[in-house]
Amino acid sequence: MTRTIVESKTKTAVIGFEEPFCVIGERINPTGRKILSEELERGDFSRVEADAVAQANAGATVLDVNSGAVFSNKMAEDPRYADNNFVEPTLMPELIKRVQAVTDLPICIDSSVPGALEAGLEACEGRPLLNSVTGEEERLEMVLPLVKKYNVPVVAISNDDTGISEDPDVRFAVAKLIVERAADHGIPAHDIVVDPLVMPIGAMATAGHQVFTLVRRLREELGVNTTCGASNISFGLPNRHGINNAFLPMAMGAGMTSAIMNPVALPVNAAKIAEKRAEVEALGVVLPEGMDDEAFVQFFGMGSTLPRAGKEMEAIRAANFLFDRDPHGGEWIKFNKTAPKAGQEGRGRAGRTGGRRRR
Repeated sequence: MTRTIVESKTKTAVIGFEEPFCVIGERINPTGRKILSEELERGDFSRVEADAVAQANAGATVLDVNSGAVFSNKMAEDPRYADNNFVEPTLMPELIKRVQAVTDLPICIDSSVPGALEAGLEACEGRPLLNSVTGEEERLEMVLPLVKKYNVPVVAISNDDTGISEDPDVRFAVAKLIVERAADHGIPAHDIVVDPLVMPIGAMATAGHQVFTLVRRLREELGVNTTCGASNISFGLPNRHGINNAFLPMAMGAGMTSAIMNPVALPVNAAKIAEKRAEVEALGVVLPEGMDDEAFVQFFGMGSTLPRAGKEMEAIRAANFLFDRDPHGGEWIKFNKTAPKAGQEGRGRAGRTGGRRRR
């Protein structure tokens, strides 16, 4: 039985074929998040801490911490800041310390810079997941010794020196090579979590079928756990959540055991609320006095003003229940419980007291 153990100082996450699906929260990543990069450049980690807490509250199992920030202002003053090999080894341990201070979830250390990976390993409490090694020769030689030295599991991305192949057989061969090279270093297969690389279905119609087939082969032939960037499948398409919600349970059915994804439905911002209020007012709709923003956005189906678990988390929890990885549906029931409004405690649907009347 393949079980990949990832640990914080006080909590253990198990990635495995018979385990609940492991959600690796991806929000702590400055890549493509200009505001976050600017805040990190100023030494402001408040958004990192908030993202850590929000993802933990939404049900993430592990938190990915990526240090790929671009410090534009410092770069103009000191050219060394243009080099991630200079920036990330200092930034990564600080990110990890901040995350560990606000949550007890295990961590996935995510960087393309070997120095940042090792700095993260030194700072991390417990047994983190390392992200990542590839089939590129230079990467294999740099990362696998770290995996062995610190006795940690690693994400293995199935591309090599030729790039990312659209042929699933080639991607399988790359994954097999990584598992074999890891074995040469004394790293067991259960500490390899393969990312078979999900392609956007909008660009490749067979992308879903490809990854499901690959995941089955990886499980049956190599005996490894798997992961992916879950939102890649829906890139460039409308209603991405709809695609993601279908993809994740299907991937789980094929044998995928984890995903790097955003577990949080982001809050509705003030500008959208103001725009909707103006629209409602223009239609002559009279709202109850004192209706606050949270009540307003929920009434009009806009979401919430607070971070909460996203629809993908609902799909995953339902699939856990259906695949018998949620005994008696306890987690599903807990996930769907909402706190009663004031004065509604002990009431059933529509605020009625007691149960349904029998005839």
